[in-house]
Amino acid sequence: MLVKLSTSALKQTRWYEYGIRFLLGGLATVLAGAVTTGFGVSVGGLFLVLPAIFCASATLIESHERRAKEKAGLSGDRRGQQAAALDAAGAGLGSIGLAAFAAVFYVVVSTTVIGAFVAAILVWAAVSVSAWWLRRKLRITSRTTQTERMGPSARGRGLFP
Repeated sequence: MLVKLSTSALKQTRWYEYGIRFLLGGLATVLAGAVTTGFGVSVGGLFLVLPAIFCASATLIESHERRAKEKAGLSGDRRGQQAAALDAAGAGLGSIGLAAFAAVFYVVVSTTVIGAFVAAILVWAAVSVSAWWLRRKLRITSRTTQTERMGPSARGRGLFP
């Protein structure tokens, strides 16, 4: 699977869905600012780790996929849930990369700010892509192992893809 940019989602998104994303993202930022004011930067920074628009995005992805299946005359509930789950998995893998970014930036920033940003971005990209690749390889290996254990009769009946 290649990682690529797709602009087709922009055409499918309704104007009010952008408003929901903007509003929830803004509220998450205001909440993080209030926590920072009350409890300090260390605690407030933890609240910034939550992607500000993830919750809104997950619900919007689910509704888009469900609507697309319903237009085709099918029940889209399961497809919508799977699409939102895949987005959540990607956010989790990106968060691992974000933790690596923070660690590298913390170590290097005392030497050079620009160098800290460059090093941290490179580490974030490497860790995030490596985590994605590892997850993909583990899923393929797991799926192959399960198929082998089930035997040809189960595969022939279509019980396992």
